[in-house]
Amino acid sequence: MTTVDVPNRALITEAAAELLRTLQGRHGALMFHQSGGCCDGSSPMCYPAGEFLVGDRDVLLGVLDVGDDGVPVWISGSQFEAWKHTQLVIDVVPGRGGGFSLETPEGMRFLSRGRAFTEEENRLLEAEPPITGSRYERGERPREGGTHVVAEAQDACPIPAARPAIAHS
Repeated sequence: MTTVDVPNRALITEAAAELLRTLQGRHGALMFHQSGGCCDGSSPMCYPAGEFLVGDRDVLLGVLDVGDDGVPVWISGSQFEAWKHTQLVIDVVPGRGGGFSLETPEGMRFLSRGRAFTEEENRLLEAEPPITGSRYERGERPREGGTHVVAEAQDACPIPAARPAIAHS
């Protein structure tokens, strides 16, 4: 019988991980909270660990294996309900980040990309309930599970092939 690995709910590209390592060197331990909109759009916001208060119903998507202690990625419970069938891939692009996110002065901004889980992946994830802020506070931690770093966003989120142009006469 073959065992199938439960997919990670959060990944990070190598370029974003490199920026994260730079920020860790300046600020120490870090965390992400996937913003739900408003003034920062839907950007993953990067904070010094403990600077953003995680709520009881916030959901831990994973701990990125970047740096000594890793970087937790949180999302609000209500937003998780909308995104629970999606793997979050944190990437980085040129531009200004959200006003409170640590990368803002770097001329780069973190960006969320997503990939819909397959039916099989969704079945596996249903068997492993996510860790909420209250469960984390009680000491629960996510399973160890492979690397969270991918070389490029397209390694996790394949870009569909372009459709051939239709000739109109």
